[in-house]
Amino acid sequence: MILHPSPSELAETLEPVLEKSTRGRGRRAHERRERVGARPAVKPEAPDDEEGSSDRHVPVLYEEVLAGLAPHAGGLYVDGTAGRGGHAEGVLTRSAPDGRLLALDADPVAVEAVRERLAPFGDRATVLHANFRDLTTATRAHGWTAVDGILLDLGLSSPQLALPERGFSFHTDGPLDMRFDTTGPVMAADLVASLSEDELSALFYMYGEEPRSRRIAHAIVVAREHGALTTTVQLAALVEKAIGRRGATHPATRIFQALRIKVNAELDVLEATLPQAAALLRPGGRLAVIAFHSLEDRLVKRFLQGEMATCVCPISQPVCTCAQHPTLRAVSRGATMAGDDEVSRNRRSRSARLRVAERL
Repeated sequence: MILHPSPSELAETLEPVLEKSTRGRGRRAHERRERVGARPAVKPEAPDDEEGSSDRHVPVLYEEVLAGLAPHAGGLYVDGTAGRGGHAEGVLTRSAPDGRLLALDADPVAVEAVRERLAPFGDRATVLHANFRDLTTATRAHGWTAVDGILLDLGLSSPQLALPERGFSFHTDGPLDMRFDTTGPVMAADLVASLSEDELSALFYMYGEEPRSRRIAHAIVVAREHGALTTTVQLAALVEKAIGRRGATHPATRIFQALRIKVNAELDVLEATLPQAAALLRPGGRLAVIAFHSLEDRLVKRFLQGEMATCVCPISQPVCTCAQHPTLRAVSRGATMAGDDEVSRNRRSRSARLRVAERL
C-alpha cells in the first residue's frame, strides 16, 4: 500500500528541514524520476493555458451541486468559497421563499461582486470577507449553530485568472502575487526570491507534482543571481526554457499550482475546515466539495471516508473494540465529474471532482 503524506506532514516537510528532504535515498529516487521523465501519479489542476483568459465565470457542476445540496425553503446554507456567486444564487433561488445563505470569500474583489449579484435576495443573503477556515466563527457570529448545507468550491474563478495584477495566470504579464486575500503578507514572488534550491525543488515536487522540479529550481536560483523574478511571464518563460514544452499544456502549469497552494496554505486550510463543516451540519444536512486537483480531492476523500467508517480498529484485530460511530454517509458513490457537454462549454470543468455527504 502506498501511503501519501497528510497536508500537515507536507507542511512540516516544507519548513527549514527541506534542506535535508532531498538528500540520501530520497534524493536519489527523486533524481531517478527526473532522469526517466517519470510522470506523477496524480493529476494537476486543469491548466489555464489552453482556455484563454475570459473573465466570464461559469460555475462548474452547477446542477450536480444543487442536486447534491438539495436546498429547500427555510433552510440555512453556507457557501464557503462564493467566487462570483453562481452557486450561491442557485441555492437562494431553490430555497425560496425564506431560505438563507451566508457567503464567504477570502478575495475582497469577489466579495464585492457577490454582494452585487445577491443584492436582489435582500436579507436572505449575507456576504462576508472571510476565509472558510473561519467557518465556525463566521456562522456563530451570524447566530447559526447548525446548517442544512455547506458548499466548498476549491477552484479559481475566471475573473481571478483574467486579472493580470492577481498573478494567477501566465497569459498576460503581471506580478507574481497569487494571493486569494490581497491583504496577506506573502506573495509568490517572495517564495521564488527567498527559498533555497532544495526548498523550491521540494515545493514544486510535492505541491505541483512536477517530476523535473530540481531542474526548474536550479534554473530559478541561477536566474535570480542576475535579477529578481517578479512577473508571471518571466517565471513561465524561465520554466519553459529549463524543461522545454511537451504537448498542449504549458510546462509552468504545475509550478504556478505549487506556488499558489503554498502562498494560500490551501491544503492546511482545507484540512482545518472539513471537520468544522461536518460538525456544523444538522442531521440530514449536506456537505458538497468541488476539488480541482488530486491533492485536494485525496484529502477530501480520506476525510469523508474517515467520517463514514464504522470501524477504525487495526485490520489484524479480529474483533471490533473501537465503538466507532459514523457521522456522515455518501450521497453518491465516488466523485461526480462534468459530462462531455459541460466540458465542451467550460473547459475548466474537466478536472472538477464533486463529493457530497450527508450528516447522520
